[in-house]
Amino acid sequence: MSSGKFLTFEGIEGAGKSTQIELLAEYLKDLEFKVVLTREPGGTALGEVLREILLDERQKNVVPMAELLLMAAARAQHIEEKIKPALESGKWVLCDRFNDSSIAYQGAGRGLGASHVQKLTELAFGSFVPDLTIVLDLEWKDGLRRATKNSKADRFEKEGAKFFGPVRDTFLSLSRKDSRYQVFDASSSVEAIQNELRLLIKSRFL
Repeated sequence: MSSGKFLTFEGIEGAGKSTQIELLAEYLKDLEFKVVLTREPGGTALGEVLREILLDERQKNVVPMAELLLMAAARAQHIEEKIKPALESGKWVLCDRFNDSSIAYQGAGRGLGASHVQKLTELAFGSFVPDLTIVLDLEWKDGLRRATKNSKADRFEKEGAKFFGPVRDTFLSLSRKDSRYQVFDASSSVEAIQNELRLLIKSRFL
């Protein structure tokens, strides 16, 4: 059986996902694991093209269902082209966002219905789910403040309470239903979160 593991990181903008992913990758490499870092939307040539469209603030008229289907198209390519081959070769894949972001963002935030989007992801991607999902939880205002401190807000970062409130609630709701989720307080220090995360990885997989 392959020793590869698939870990996803979820949370609102500014929660610190990319920082924790990079630090965890360093830790795993020190333990002599091969690690692949990737993101959604993105991760492949097609995915990165779709990412530019989805985050472009000029794309003001993208309807929620079109947004969801673009995300799903990028994910389908990502899974088959990059994620599955890496896992099959024994690598650990650390991914910034996955299916849960679609359930939270398009399902709850855009109003398509979290349960409906969850059914679509199950239909499209079957039983392919992460081995562990890290949810970095943070007040949405604090997250947006962090995310836009040194850069211009993208199409999602321009949203407000009516969007990000339900998004955050959905991440927390999902995490209460399945043991593959682990919630971390993203207002804690980077070091404290990383230490807790490494302990979790040790206890679950090592």
